[in-house]
Amino acid sequence: FAVVASIERSHLGKIERGEHMPTLAMILRIAGALDQSAADLIAATERNLRSGVKP
Repeated sequence: FAVVASIERSHLGKIERGEHMPTLAMILRIAGALDQSAADLIAATERNLRSGVKP
């Protein structure tokens, strides 16, 4: 997945663990790799955070 999104695996892991904040450009690449819009990806993240799901 990291290769498809053109993100180093270690950096993606830090984003997933909440250790780094992705740039907008990175969010767009991640969304594209997941075949989702950035808006949908952000909305899903917001729902998870509101329900108490950790990054």
